[in-house]
Amino acid sequence: MFSKETKEDRPRWAPPILRGDRLEAGLRTLELDVRRRLDGLMQGNHLGLVPGPGSEPGEARPYQPGDDVRRMDWAVTARTTVPHIRETVADRELETWVVADLSASLDFGTALCEKRDLVVCAMAAIAHLTGGGGNRIGAIVSTGADTVRIPARGGLAHARGLVRKVAETPRAGEGTRGDLPAAIEQLRRPPRRRGLVVVISDFLGGTEWQRPLRGLSARHELIAVEVLDPRDLDLPEVGTVVLADPESGRQREVHATPLLRKEFGAAARAHRAEVAAGIRRAGAGHLVLRTDSDWIADMVRFVVARKRGWSGGAA
Repeated sequence: MFSKETKEDRPRWAPPILRGDRLEAGLRTLELDVRRRLDGLMQGNHLGLVPGPGSEPGEARPYQPGDDVRRMDWAVTARTTVPHIRETVADRELETWVVADLSASLDFGTALCEKRDLVVCAMAAIAHLTGGGGNRIGAIVSTGADTVRIPARGGLAHARGLVRKVAETPRAGEGTRGDLPAAIEQLRRPPRRRGLVVVISDFLGGTEWQRPLRGLSARHELIAVEVLDPRDLDLPEVGTVVLADPESGRQREVHATPLLRKEFGAAARAHRAEVAAGIRRAGAGHLVLRTDSDWIADMVRFVVARKRGWSGGAA
């Protein structure tokens, strides 16, 4: 569990505590932090939509020299015997879906917060960045034991309710395995209009999520938010320690020798590299949030890098 620091001990950028009798105050603090540090960041750009002429089908018109032949409307051409192309219109309303992994491995934290707190924080930031202008946001929240679908709607009240719903999601019982691939698969069928999909998880365990994630990339823009704790990456030098897998309930007492700590660190780095490669193959943006880091500053750097990519600069 995360360390029991007092309010005075916590850095100003630390995520608010989002549990128990501090949930209400934590949600208010989170909304204020997000607004104060993220307002104006997008400056009119949609987070995730690819710039271009648009993707939604519009009117058909006769072909003119210089038109892109890939936009030929063969059905109208056959009916009229005159070559026609199909215009496309820009989709100005963004539909965002967030897959929030709240399996038992997220109920852990040894720094400023638990990993599930960062899931809530990321949800709040995404709702803020993609809100307004008729945009809609929905979510798939999965604990392994239960999966809740929150329909995509617009408006500030809905965004607040969405963040609250994630924050109030009951914890999975010990020994309950998460099922991230199944949660991602729910966004593939039935097909949805083109938009943005954000997957928030620690991506621990197997990598079966890669296939459904790649399946979404044909229609949607993807962002993977990887949530980490320092103890996911290395073991402390504390002598004898009990290692527990919250998703299987198995425990093992080991002595944290220098050799074991080295092997644990190497295995953790290899897994993180495999996760990064899988996200990259899916064509998704990769944002890493840590329980011992300023999560809003990390998100700002990520969004600024994506804006540079849209404008042709170095990402």
